[in-house]
Amino acid sequence: MTAMLILTVGEALQRASFYLRRAQIDQPRLEAELLLSWLTGRSRIQLLLDRQQPLPVEIVSDFIEAVARRCQGEPLAYITGEKEFYGRHFYVNQDVLVPRPETEFVVEAALAWARELGLASGEGINLIDLGTGSGILAITLTCMLPAARAWAVDISERALKVAIQNAERHGVAERITWCCGNYFQALHKLSSYPRFNLVVGNPPYVQSRAMASLPVTVKDFEPALALDGGEDGLDGYRAILQDLSRHIQSPGLLALEFGAGQYELLQEICRETNLFQNISYQRDYQGWPRVLLGLF
Repeated sequence: MTAMLILTVGEALQRASFYLRRAQIDQPRLEAELLLSWLTGRSRIQLLLDRQQPLPVEIVSDFIEAVARRCQGEPLAYITGEKEFYGRHFYVNQDVLVPRPETEFVVEAALAWARELGLASGEGINLIDLGTGSGILAITLTCMLPAARAWAVDISERALKVAIQNAERHGVAERITWCCGNYFQALHKLSSYPRFNLVVGNPPYVQSRAMASLPVTVKDFEPALALDGGEDGLDGYRAILQDLSRHIQSPGLLALEFGAGQYELLQEICRETNLFQNISYQRDYQGWPRVLLGLF
């Protein structure tokens, strides 16, 4: 793509789609439209209506750069700095994972549990998000459960900065206690904290030996700390479950996202704690087991 050849919106999109398709990007036309929409501030429909209009030179230059970054595998969300999750927009960068649609099932499970107990407003709920990353779980649940008390933990200070920025964006930063450290151990830095009846998270679950085989868009751009779950991918889950009994109150729910093929072993680890009245899972959009549900 060269600036001299791109004259109109339609031409820019056509050429960008060609390069994205050649780079084996899924849905190249859609991604081209999303990038140009982000740069111009116009909706995709408006871009279609304006397809004969010339683009400013500075927009053309920025569009060329953005398309080149995407062709190299950089996630669209890192280029635009934003990703939608559960109907809200979150700021993201390479210090945090790009939010996945599957993680929304953790939110759904938590909200369903709260409704079943008559706690739909969040009154009486002490929530903790372990490994908060960009803050999507803690922030979404704090928005949806306005009377709940919330804590958010991450071992990465840089990730917590992103999460706090997102919480400020959604007006809930002051309702969440932020802790830097390794899962429940992070709480020990606080002078006081309650026991929790809603524990959520999306720990790293990629097996260490599989890290090198991840798609370029993941392994070369997303933080390894948030991906590598150790030899069997379950190190983080063991750390959470090891300390769980000292930090929970009943009746409560543990809702953790996990990877493909990990449920049986994770269920066995949960049973060994003797903490749960019931252990089950929720399937994702493709029908695969995705969220561990432990009632305690």
